[in-house]
Amino acid sequence: MVTHSELGEFLRVRRAALQPEDVGVLNYGIRRVPGLRREELAMLAGVSTTYYTRLEQGLSTNASEAVIGAIARALNLGNDERAHLFNLARPGKAKRRTPVKPDKVRPGTLRLIQSMSGTPAVVMGRRSEVLAWNALGHRLVAGHLDFAAPETPSTRPNMTRLLFLDHHTRELYTRWPEEARRAVASLRLLAGKSADDHELASLLGELTLKSQEFAKLWAKHPVENCMSGLKYMHHPEVGYLELNFEVLTPPDESGHRVLLYAADPGTPAAAAVQLLQGASEIEAAPRRTANKVHP
Repeated sequence: MVTHSELGEFLRVRRAALQPEDVGVLNYGIRRVPGLRREELAMLAGVSTTYYTRLEQGLSTNASEAVIGAIARALNLGNDERAHLFNLARPGKAKRRTPVKPDKVRPGTLRLIQSMSGTPAVVMGRRSEVLAWNALGHRLVAGHLDFAAPETPSTRPNMTRLLFLDHHTRELYTRWPEEARRAVASLRLLAGKSADDHELASLLGELTLKSQEFAKLWAKHPVENCMSGLKYMHHPEVGYLELNFEVLTPPDESGHRVLLYAADPGTPAAAAVQLLQGASEIEAAPRRTANKVHP
């Protein structure tokens, strides 16, 4: 999935986004395309134009860390973008394809989010598929879906797929373009790390075919590790919400992420979350009764 053409495309997009005055380059001549010329970027990075051109064209596959680092500095890349560039330039060796075992949430993680009855929580796999959620998390982000959907791999919702292809989810976010860019930026970072993830490639192909908006965003190569921030929502039950979010990553190599939402105390959003909590607890009561083991 990650090829040297991906590296070249990323370099071209980032080069086109830089103006000569942004990096102290004297602007001369008529520019047929936006951004820096290849020779200008090569000069800033301290490499020959021929070498940089071969790198953009995918013809050079052994660039040193020093060269990649110099190009990252010349392009004014942030930390996440720099890491992404290194992943594209120095991909790991392709692994033999083996059957993918269905992922599942760790029992301890499941107990943790279930104990957080007042905090909406969603556990996602490495491709943003929902592995589990607590009652309040389900009610907040996907109350129109079956609570038990994450338990079966074939019916698991995917947060990114929902964002682009599900109209209920689209209506949930009042700043949908911001949310969409954040999701694509996270996927770009993941794709750079996962050259042999065929399931991720399948998801990207589906979204590209079914959503023009996703395809346009994907072509812009946004890259960001979105670990915290604000989400702006209009929930069908409680109205407008402004919620903080934090993404917690377990210290193992599962790629799982725990997405937590919280409202500032004393705000209308905090009162709205309490209302949702009450509704979610009422809805969850029959499930708890059904799951009890009777003697």
